[in-house]
Amino acid sequence: MFRTAVRNVLAHKARLLMTVLAVMLGVAFVSGTLVFTDTLGNAFRNQSAKNYDKVAVAVTTWAERGDEETPAIDAATLDKIKNLDGVADATGRVSGFAGVADTDGKLIGNGWSNTGSNYSPGADGKDAQYSFTEGTGPVEAGQIALDRTSADKGDYHVGEKVRVATNGPVKEYTLSGIFTTEDGAVNAGGSLVLFDTEIAQQLYLRPGEFKDVTVTAAAGASDQKLLDAVKPLLPKDAEAKTGAALADEEAEMTESGLKSLNSMLLAFAAIALFVGVFLIANTFTMLIAQRTKELALMRAVGASRRQVKRAILLEAGVVGLIASVIGFVLGVGLAMGLRSAMGMFGGKIPAGPLVVSPTAVGSAFAVGVLITVFAAWLPARRAAKIPPVAAMSSVHAVATTKSLVVRNSFGAVITLIGSALIVAGAAQGDENGRWLLGGGAFLALIGVIVLIPLLSRPVIALARPLLRGVFGVSGKLAAQNAVRNPRRTGATASALAIGLTLVTGISVLGVTLGQAIDKMTTDNIRADYMVSMASGDPLDESAVTALRKADGVAAASPQRSLWPSVGDEVVSASGVTPGDVEKVFNLKTVSGSLSSLEDGEIAVDRKTAKSRGWKTGDSLPMTFQDDKKETLKVGALYEGNEFLSPVLIPEDIADPHETLSDIREVWLTMDGGQSEANEKAVIDALGDNPAMSVVDRQGIRDMFGGFINTALNIMYALLAMALIIAVLGVVNTLAMSVFERQQEIGMLRAIGLDRRRVKRMIRLEAVVISLFGAVVGVGLGTFLGWAIGKSLSASIPGYALVIPWDRLAIFLVLAGLVGVLASLWPARSGAKLNMLTAIKTE
Repeated sequence: MFRTAVRNVLAHKARLLMTVLAVMLGVAFVSGTLVFTDTLGNAFRNQSAKNYDKVAVAVTTWAERGDEETPAIDAATLDKIKNLDGVADATGRVSGFAGVADTDGKLIGNGWSNTGSNYSPGADGKDAQYSFTEGTGPVEAGQIALDRTSADKGDYHVGEKVRVATNGPVKEYTLSGIFTTEDGAVNAGGSLVLFDTEIAQQLYLRPGEFKDVTVTAAAGASDQKLLDAVKPLLPKDAEAKTGAALADEEAEMTESGLKSLNSMLLAFAAIALFVGVFLIANTFTMLIAQRTKELALMRAVGASRRQVKRAILLEAGVVGLIASVIGFVLGVGLAMGLRSAMGMFGGKIPAGPLVVSPTAVGSAFAVGVLITVFAAWLPARRAAKIPPVAAMSSVHAVATTKSLVVRNSFGAVITLIGSALIVAGAAQGDENGRWLLGGGAFLALIGVIVLIPLLSRPVIALARPLLRGVFGVSGKLAAQNAVRNPRRTGATASALAIGLTLVTGISVLGVTLGQAIDKMTTDNIRADYMVSMASGDPLDESAVTALRKADGVAAASPQRSLWPSVGDEVVSASGVTPGDVEKVFNLKTVSGSLSSLEDGEIAVDRKTAKSRGWKTGDSLPMTFQDDKKETLKVGALYEGNEFLSPVLIPEDIADPHETLSDIREVWLTMDGGQSEANEKAVIDALGDNPAMSVVDRQGIRDMFGGFINTALNIMYALLAMALIIAVLGVVNTLAMSVFERQQEIGMLRAIGLDRRRVKRMIRLEAVVISLFGAVVGVGLGTFLGWAIGKSLSASIPGYALVIPWDRLAIFLVLAGLVGVLASLWPARSGAKLNMLTAIKTE
């Protein structure tokens, strides 16, 4: 039976090609994902080990610039650490944000990982952490050194002036040297600037103090003993660990992050393979139908049902094995391509070998073979039931009425249960509701797949008059062919339906959320510009002062984050500018007046006031973060604004209590609104600082809503694999359908259907099947998109369902185009059949 299985695979190479392609693509996705994440994990683990290779002990404090209460490592403590037995050296570090401008004044790097630190030379005049390719490290106040990647991006050379922004005004420094580094900030697409130690301490902490210390051990010294000796010397709350422990922690964090990426990519690979199941099942169903006599003859000469079934499954196993080999090789190539692509898009990956683990190999081959065998199981079971007497008849085994009734009844029940769970989950809306919704979505999808052969007749019947009226005989025959075998049509359409269900659901949800966020932005903001740090760090007070003096600024209100306590409860508050806050935000007063802010009173949003039992005129005892108390009167209640905290406190009351500046944004309204001149005035007021972002109203809308479109595009790209496999299914079904209908096509040709109309018939059949699958997928996807959005609506202000009719129309047009493209080869093959030869074909 094994030899028979292999012979049958070789005999039907062309007909099994699409199955091989489908499994191959799925395996490539799985193996590529595993190899890619294994390679990344290994590279980052090696980098972590390398970074901490010479570190015996690392000390970390939580001290920040402007925070006088949290202790740091002073010079005396550093000297004590250096003098411990077994210590070869100890290096103090301070760090923070540093943004470098290119020659056009734009920020080099991504903002959040642009870092500045201190150059700390040892006795030999070198800092062992950095390797200089040009020049030397900074040893004077006006010098900096720059990493190689950033220097190349800015086209900077040693001796040139470089504009650098930290947390204050931008300054010019002389570039003293260029170095290479494996620093994580640079690998993440940022930049690294080295300052002289005294300057770095002034910028990031306090003179003479360090935030972190790294200790290197003398030969033969124990890291653990050094750790025990260092700990008693440290200030309160400082943390010390061995280099090995930190390397392990960093490796664990890397693996945790990669695990999420791995899970997401494998989920989309699973979707692609699930779609492939329908293609494989369809292929083997048609092959078995075409080989009814052969299989019946095997039964007649003594093969048992088990042997026939085993032979079909062996064929599937051989096909799966071949596809897995090819797919795995492609997957390794895909992993290499992804690694190169990350480098092209600015993500620097540490050097390291390509890692092909036994897990990746085993998983890829197991998935490929098992999925193929699983998909072929039902056709194999049907093949085993073919009676020996069928060898004497040309009639193929057909599904019984009873089996169709059972299938449709089962599908209807599953679909109804799934739909009920979806509606219940959407109505409930919390975490439990989302679990109900997820389970219901799975059941509904399975139920629709089971029912899809039943749905094919009425849905395609709606299109039959149009096909007959526009395309004549070709259209009529195409519609009849599409519903001739509902199981086959359903299985082919199911693949497209699954892909388009996911694409449509994501689109409906994404567009709805995007418009809700956009509406929230436009409804709540009156400001013309928002100013913030590109790094996400707080703005310096000097920036607020400069903006208020800028030409054309009509109103400027910072968004200062505060966390005072009222009784035993902490409340979120914003320090704002009275009189200006109403000009930069849309604030609807419920009671009282916002002008009371100018009198030293506070404003509270309506929902917070209701939940806490506050009302206009109440006096609230507030304890600020400096432990000082003030009793503040509620002067106004207002409808909540998503860009402000629930409590608004005048900045002249809030500022004295805040030791650290926590101004995340400054909102500006300009005389004359948005204009190039006003934007330039704002930029000039900030000293043309590359680290400060000036965003207009449209930019604000894009900032808050843009990630939705980005996420949608990523989802579309990942789902493309499933849709490609669905297209292969249409090609496969048509090609094999043309093969088994050779006699019929020959007869049609003999009675006058010319080649052009044969092509049109097959092409229209493909379009009908594709559009049927698309209509089912778009309908179910829209329902799921509504349900998921409804479950989230309570936490999304201004939520309203938006159906993206334009996108849905595009999906249907693309589905029709898929049908046309998928039919090119089968239609051409059918039209080229010799009518006499075809008529004689059995």
